[in-house]
Amino acid sequence: MIVKLLKNLKLPIHYTEEVLKSRIKAEISLTRGDFEYKILKKSLDARKKEDIKFVLSVLLFFKDAKYNRKKVEDYDYVEYTPIKLSQKVKKHVVVVGAGPCGLFSALVLAEGGVKVSVLERGEKIENRSKIVQNFFDGGALDVECNVQFGEGGAGAFSDGKLNTGTKSDKQEYVFRKFVECGAPDTILYDAHPHIGTDRLKPTVRGIREKILSLGGSFEFGAKVYDFSIKDGEIKSVRYVQGGVKKEIECDFLILATGHSARDVFELLKDKTELIPKPFSVGVRIEHDQLDINRSQFGKDIGIASEYKLSERLECGRGVYTFCMCPGGYVVPSASEEGGVVTNGMSNYARDGKNANSALLVSVSPEDFGSKDVLAGVEFQRKLERGAHSLGGGDYVAPYQLVGDFLNNRASSGFGRVEPTYSRGVKGANLNEVLPSFVCDGLRNGLIAFDRKLKGFKSEDAVMTGVETRSSSPVRIERREDLTAINIKNLYPAGEGAGYAGGITSSAVDGVRVAEEIINKLNH
Repeated sequence: MIVKLLKNLKLPIHYTEEVLKSRIKAEISLTRGDFEYKILKKSLDARKKEDIKFVLSVLLFFKDAKYNRKKVEDYDYVEYTPIKLSQKVKKHVVVVGAGPCGLFSALVLAEGGVKVSVLERGEKIENRSKIVQNFFDGGALDVECNVQFGEGGAGAFSDGKLNTGTKSDKQEYVFRKFVECGAPDTILYDAHPHIGTDRLKPTVRGIREKILSLGGSFEFGAKVYDFSIKDGEIKSVRYVQGGVKKEIECDFLILATGHSARDVFELLKDKTELIPKPFSVGVRIEHDQLDINRSQFGKDIGIASEYKLSERLECGRGVYTFCMCPGGYVVPSASEEGGVVTNGMSNYARDGKNANSALLVSVSPEDFGSKDVLAGVEFQRKLERGAHSLGGGDYVAPYQLVGDFLNNRASSGFGRVEPTYSRGVKGANLNEVLPSFVCDGLRNGLIAFDRKLKGFKSEDAVMTGVETRSSSPVRIERREDLTAINIKNLYPAGEGAGYAGGITSSAVDGVRVAEEIINKLNH
């Protein structure tokens, strides 16, 4: 079998499989035999609004065919495979947290032949979805199982976006496993891959079932409250489950608890080295999705448009959009009583009326008003409680139209864009809850982004506050072998530890940590 790569194949935006194969035949001047193909990359080229098209790179598999070899390139395809144990060992790894990092570290360990147990403070995704929906519908907040906590992590209630700013050979493995467990195969080649919250939930269940089939175990509703450390080495994990205190021994511990496990930061504060880190805060901004489509494409082409905008302000701060959800919804994402937190999610079809994204301004430890390592947590918490108060309580969120925000006046009604935050919203002036430097950054960002994406500062676009959980406010320092300072065989990992930002990079960090453990066991 000969494998070749055909690049820069241009196709209409609503092409069929028949059209694709016909175009390939014409492009390579096929005169004899046949071929199989696999899309390697697919991106939308909308630079010319009168000629919007998809551009593909395609792998071609030939047996006995005659074609124009000048049109194709050689391609060496090597599939990444994680390492395995070289010999059987009786060692036990405990993973705390069942988000992308925890799940993929557990999967790699289980595939490698290592005994692994996962502890998750929230519920399995089937139960969690019901608990979260109850909160969306106006029910009580479950502080242990919500948008932040539970199987699948915060990403389970998002767009399921898999974009990452870094490349890793482990990324292909992560995507492949997602597809094996139920994700759409489009993530293997789309330039901006996403799974969608509706497709991600059964995929998460599929990953769990795969780990279980390999001998791994899960404990849900298991909230870690302490560790046993002897002679500087992790020995066991103590947790509460169903009101009963329990303990599980381990040889290695992977801490993959996510960016909102504030109690874990408190627990580690006097045990290892934590440092405050920059993050960002702001609001969720909603536009009519058709307006965004027309601004990007010049017309509605039946595809929900994305955007990613950023600007460096004169003061040195960054303002940018984050986690953009085409055809999505702004969702209540609190994990503590008395605080309003917003986030965004969308289904795979991205067929909602509104587009939303986080509109954020960078903050640094110098802004926190304290030298305490957890001052960033308190900075977030103050904004969340302020938003809860401004919304009038019961997790109602304060909102403000962009036109009113730019003129520093409270809003009292909606224009064409109606907010999608399900707990309800209350007109307010967000200048009363966000720091002045954040508001200045948002105003400058709105003006700058409108120059890049016409209509971004539309007067009836809706800003809902507050978005505070863009990333972890601390980093748990780790050594070259990825272990925590002063604690042998404890591995802080993923977004909560400050080493990732999103589903893909969190999963990849989980793979790295798992492989580090297997390497140790193999030597």
